[in-house]
Amino acid sequence: MNSLQNAAPAQIPKKASFSKRFWAMFRYEAQVTWAQMKKSKWLYLFMMPFLLLFTVFEVLPVIISIFYSFTYYNVLEPPEFIAFQNYINLFLADEVFLIAIKNTLLIAVITGPIGYLASFAFAWLINELPTTIRAIAVVIFYAPSISGQAFLVWGILFSGDSYGYVNALLMDLGIIDTAIKWLTNPTYMMPVLIVVILWMSLGTGFLSFIAGLQGLDKSQIEAGYVDGIRNRWQELWFIVLPNMKPMLLFGAVMAITSSFGVASVTMALAGFPSTDYAARTVVTHLIDYGTVRYDMGYACAIATVLFLIMIVCNNLIQKMLRRVGT
Repeated sequence: MNSLQNAAPAQIPKKASFSKRFWAMFRYEAQVTWAQMKKSKWLYLFMMPFLLLFTVFEVLPVIISIFYSFTYYNVLEPPEFIAFQNYINLFLADEVFLIAIKNTLLIAVITGPIGYLASFAFAWLINELPTTIRAIAVVIFYAPSISGQAFLVWGILFSGDSYGYVNALLMDLGIIDTAIKWLTNPTYMMPVLIVVILWMSLGTGFLSFIAGLQGLDKSQIEAGYVDGIRNRWQELWFIVLPNMKPMLLFGAVMAITSSFGVASVTMALAGFPSTDYAARTVVTHLIDYGTVRYDMGYACAIATVLFLIMIVCNNLIQKMLRRVGT
């Protein structure tokens, strides 16, 4: 190992081409990594069960999905390679997919950041409460995330007849004369669903934020006030957030996953398909082609596009989180 470190790629001629320098650096890094793996072989042996399961059930399905996205595959017949035809049809011939992309991005842009910030704000405020009250508040805020199909309650609240609570209230107040079809009228459908999704997303990163706040070293906060921290906002920016970067990253990943993976809420409340596809999302479009039409190649192309969008968003958020506390 020491010999590898001493044989650093400093011996590469400075006038060598970029490709030669790149491959020399790559070989050097590979040798160092292999030497470290041999030194820690027992650790990798203990990790093997997880790595095997992760590869079989996570990595391989992604690779297989990307492969099938370049084919026409209807399950009954062998896949037929059609190159980029699925992607061409997806962006140039599928108007419903464009509606789904617009709705998904709208949901992600609104519910993702707002839900993320609201989760942290509530966690920060609740963390200041006495122990007993804090425990009760944590259960109340986290309950929607673990209560399965609790969002069906909103179907009763926004029922499209006069018996729906929202319609009944508005009619009693004289604001409307006839009941509004909240979940079937394209004008009102998305605003209602966004409210429901935002309510469901509050508990996504909430528990990790509470855990991070509980694990803060109080001596750092005290030392910060000695060194010049003047108020709670400076304490939050320079002490609390830098110490919570792992929890912030976890909450961000969960927020991205939940906001881009919306399907069950829209299908249960707005129907499948919804009126004029007004509540169509990328995942419901994927479900349509994958489980109803059995066009697996096209469904895999949809999944690949969603996968790439989520990776890009994840990388952008990681870059933003690195600036916290600076």
